[in-house]
Amino acid sequence: MLIREATTEDWPAIWPFFHEIVAAGETFTYPLDLGEEEARSWWLLESPNRTVVAVDDDGTVLGTAKMNTNHMGNGSHIASASYMVDPKHSGQGVGRALCGYTLDWARTSGFRAMQFNAVVETNVHAVKLYRSLGFEILGTLPEGFNHPEKGFVGLHIMHCRL
Repeated sequence: MLIREATTEDWPAIWPFFHEIVAAGETFTYPLDLGEEEARSWWLLESPNRTVVAVDDDGTVLGTAKMNTNHMGNGSHIASASYMVDPKHSGQGVGRALCGYTLDWARTSGFRAMQFNAVVETNVHAVKLYRSLGFEILGTLPEGFNHPEKGFVGLHIMHCRL
């Protein structure tokens, strides 16, 4: 698996699984009816922030991550990131590789920590992955997310000191 900078030419491969994940309404706080143009502008970030894709030997996009400054000004030393793995390729280490990549990027870029603002508590695979990479749950916003099947569930704020 290769992780490389995403380009606009990658968007047609990203959009189908991006749309599927967002429309399912189980893991992201994005509008369920998010349109393609708006989604592209939200996901494909400009420098100094970054968006990458994980691709296999054939160039198939397996997943994607965006990494950015979490806050501006005096809070700009904290990074954040988001990940989407094509469901057809889940369980193959793509998410772990992308998360490790974003942590390395944040360290190399001089950030002091990475913070995730809204990890849905029922997204147990992501929570387990993040904890295994050194993140801790700082707190949980009770009923901060309206899951389509489980109703109102918590949103974790997770943090990893770099």
